[in-house]
Amino acid sequence: MATYEAFDENVEVNGKTVLTVIEEAMGKFSAHYRQHAINALAEEGITDPTPDEWYPQQAWLNAFETIATDLEPHILDRLGAQIPEVADWPTAIETISEGLRSIDDAYQRNHRGGDIGYYQFSRTDDQSGEVVCYNPYPCPFDRGLIRGVAQQYATVDEFVFIEETGDACRREGADMCTYTVHW
Repeated sequence: MATYEAFDENVEVNGKTVLTVIEEAMGKFSAHYRQHAINALAEEGITDPTPDEWYPQQAWLNAFETIATDLEPHILDRLGAQIPEVADWPTAIETISEGLRSIDDAYQRNHRGGDIGYYQFSRTDDQSGEVVCYNPYPCPFDRGLIRGVAQQYATVDEFVFIEETGDACRREGADMCTYTVHW
């Protein structure tokens, strides 16, 4: 399965997520970036999204691909890093491990309708863990998301470092990527 291809054609994304990414995250970059994202969604038939509606994940992924192509892929890394600050996120999280584990909870809350994939965190030692990203989102987005979550819950003396360590990668047609997080 390639990046930007939904695992299941019935999967939908919560409208609140769509709006948050467009208004809060893309809007933080610039009005131009925000408008570009709105235009990319409109090309996919998503006009004037509302928080209570659900939208086809494939259309959402197509808009992501347009944004990455037109504005450069690094924008997806920066966008992913902002998600824990702007999205509806699980509460009562105090550590990096808890934060990384919460990514899947947030993902499951905001997608429905079939095989949506997952984020799986496992601790590998006192100050590291592995996140397996089994989903159709692009690698730069997930890398930024993982970094953003880890940094949000890091203490002042914890430095976060992320590296892709899996044998397979979505950039090469695999269904998943694996990242090791050190702190």
